[in-house]
Amino acid sequence: MAAVVKLSDLPIGASAVVREFPKAASGSVRLREMGLLAGTRVTLVRCAPFGDPIEIKVRGYHLTLRKSEAEHVLVEPSEP
Repeated sequence: MAAVVKLSDLPIGASAVVREFPKAASGSVRLREMGLLAGTRVTLVRCAPFGDPIEIKVRGYHLTLRKSEAEHVLVEPSEP
């Protein structure tokens, strides 16, 4: 089992599985509605020049997140 890291710390092109997700934050409801749930595989596609926002691929579509949102999502890096 690989170490759990923040989604915002994932290197570009890396895949991971969402392990922990904030349940109380108001923004987390929006992310869950868009398919970012525990057990979901995500891939970090790219980051903006200054690192914010980041773009991930989740459930077949691309989703852009603020780095502050991605810092609360814990993922386990995995093979693509």
